[in-house]
Amino acid sequence: YLARWAKETPDAVFMAERGPDGAWRKTSYAAAYAQARRVAAGLAQRPLGQDKPIMILSGNSVDHQVMALAAMMAGVPYAPISVAYSTVSQDFAKLKHIIGLLDPGLVFVVDAKPFARALAIPEMAGREIVAIDNVDAAPGAKPMSALESDDMAALDARAGSIGPDTIAKILFTSGTTGVPKGVITTHRMMGVTQQQMAALWPFFGEEKPVILDWLPWSHVFGGTFCTGIALRYGGSFYIDDEKPMPSEFPKTVRNLLEISPTFYWSVPKGYEFLLAALNADDALRQSFCRNLKMMFYAGASLPEPVWRALERHCKQTSGRHVPMLTSWGLTETAPSITMVPNAHCAAGNVGVPVPGAELKLIPNRGKLEARVRGPNITPGYWRMPEATHAAFDSEGYFLTGDALLFVDQRDPARGMRFDGRVTEDFKLLTGTWVNVGEIRGRANAALAGLASDTVVTAPDRDDLGLLIIPAPGHIPDDEIYLEKLRQALTKMNAQVSGTSNLIARAIVLETPPSLDSGEITDKGSLNSRLILQNRFDVVDRLYSDDDPDVIIPGKK
Repeated sequence: YLARWAKETPDAVFMAERGPDGAWRKTSYAAAYAQARRVAAGLAQRPLGQDKPIMILSGNSVDHQVMALAAMMAGVPYAPISVAYSTVSQDFAKLKHIIGLLDPGLVFVVDAKPFARALAIPEMAGREIVAIDNVDAAPGAKPMSALESDDMAALDARAGSIGPDTIAKILFTSGTTGVPKGVITTHRMMGVTQQQMAALWPFFGEEKPVILDWLPWSHVFGGTFCTGIALRYGGSFYIDDEKPMPSEFPKTVRNLLEISPTFYWSVPKGYEFLLAALNADDALRQSFCRNLKMMFYAGASLPEPVWRALERHCKQTSGRHVPMLTSWGLTETAPSITMVPNAHCAAGNVGVPVPGAELKLIPNRGKLEARVRGPNITPGYWRMPEATHAAFDSEGYFLTGDALLFVDQRDPARGMRFDGRVTEDFKLLTGTWVNVGEIRGRANAALAGLASDTVVTAPDRDDLGLLIIPAPGHIPDDEIYLEKLRQALTKMNAQVSGTSNLIARAIVLETPPSLDSGEITDKGSLNSRLILQNRFDVVDRLYSDDDPDVIIPGKK
């Protein structure tokens, strides 16, 4: 794709990011292709290859993308690592585990300064470190110029050995144990996913896309789905320098006032911030809606009121219906298993299987467990043969661990709904199954503004409990706060019945989940299994009869 657009539209903007002066730093297709070729030539002259990958520590940037494209040109797998593992973490436990598993021959950072501590750990010894800015911050690091080469002989010699099953990159996912696993991603997987999208969403090819996006490239959504669309269609990708947080979102507002996207995707929390901004700023509404053809969400369920309000804004501003679409998938499926096929599916519909994918539904604990096989499915985990073997059934279907429901059992073509994780559900002592995903979603909605998240407890008990992670600004033992929680849970319980649906008790966690413990992932999502495992003493308090901190809904 890069070579094609470098030839056909050499001066078109491929990628852009904010520079130190606040202006957009842009690179054209021709410039990106030329630089990636020079970097790839340098990589081909080193002892790097399918068994000796590159590790990228920096977040999204033009230079990160050039290095990634160069690695693929040279047939060298690259692994973009979550920035949190190298900067937020205090003990670097996950980073050390990844280095030991990956054994990278080269480590790349754009700016060495924020990664200085991580680059100095013993596990980095003996590895080539390349940086662009503040090279002196990492002892022994080399500048990017030392990597580039104009001698293409070694690179050209490798071209014939790169094919569909060549490993392109390795994406690390925490999984339920908190230990990162390296998901192998091949060129075939990435190429197939673009073909699948083109079949279901042909409007992508009607014009050159303009994309403004913040999603991290260490994850499949941002790094495979979003960047792949720009490359496939010769579009312009503007890197949004924000995160979906109150303190950071003004950067997105500034960017959207300058860049009018044709396609826009985010997570539900990002859309909630966007809706509030659109409600308050007419100029932002005009810029955001002007050229927009599609919105897309993933990562969690988007509340229907937010969805419909965004569609109304677009209709009133541009006169067009701009659909909100979604899909369902995993890192291992690069990324989609199902996609919404049209613009009129209801909220919660995750669509139909993508072309070429076979979806098998197995009755399991009262749910339909989803398994999938096809050309977009990973061949396994990097240097973890036991985990790879356990991930597939005897027919070669990948075990997603997720459950699905038909929107209409009489008409499968209408799509499916996500029905939670099979492995999260458990039985009470009464033998009744508990749908953890459904209850957690209901609790989070009921405690909006009071709790940032919740964990449902616990197997082999008489009734359901809840661990509450307080929202910012709330003090765990404040009596007024605890009373608000009790009232909200009481109101929620009044709308349901049965011990498998009622929250009988709750307790507020005094210390929040941490990245280093594995209780929270770098994406900010909770690892409920580890939280329950690590906080067993809190769970015991929750089910005691005399702990004053336990909240009992319906009882003052």
